[in-house]
Amino acid sequence: MTSRRILETKYRISETAMALFLEEGYANVTVEAVAEASSVSRRTVFRHFESKDELAFPDHTERIRLVERCLVESAPDTDPVEAVIAATEESLRDFLSRPELVLRRYKLTRVVPELRKREVIEHERYVALTRSFLRDHLPADAPPFQSMALAALIDAIHRSALGNWVRGGGRTDAVAELKAGMEWVRRLMAHQSTFSASPLLLASLPDTPHTRRVLTSLRDAAEEVL
Repeated sequence: MTSRRILETKYRISETAMALFLEEGYANVTVEAVAEASSVSRRTVFRHFESKDELAFPDHTERIRLVERCLVESAPDTDPVEAVIAATEESLRDFLSRPELVLRRYKLTRVVPELRKREVIEHERYVALTRSFLRDHLPADAPPFQSMALAALIDAIHRSALGNWVRGGGRTDAVAELKAGMEWVRRLMAHQSTFSASPLLLASLPDTPHTRRVLTSLRDAAEEVL
């Protein structure tokens, strides 16, 4: 059996399982019932999934590999944050390539606590991967918290875009929303670089209407940068 056919069998079992979970209740569906409905053996089910709660997540292992491959294959001179952003965008596109699976899983994870917990664990795998990459590739003088903070921020924007998409029944532009969020991250990083590279100027000014107008103008300009 080719790798493509193996993957298709895995997805077919998962989609059958999720349909049964939604119709009959997660606790009431056995692995044997999933195997029978999928026209495969119980052994075949466990060849693809280690446990019952994995049945709703046939895509995450392959997607983790996709993200890892994007990071490893990024050019040596690529900014590490840009590499993580590019990998995250590829991850979202891969999510959206099987919209029905994602929408069905969303319904399940809202009503089955076991699957909700599993979803949290799966998302943490992505954060751990990007955090490790950033830790190894950010400049040596970067703050020690930066890799963790950036990985969590980028993942949060990704989850927000995907979450809005599933809550809207697949009608929002998740990719555009993610790109907008990544532009915000870039502005944040650019502002941080400018701030850290610039000397600070401290001054005592008279409290006059003119001074207040100037300070207000400076504040508004700073907010535009952020």
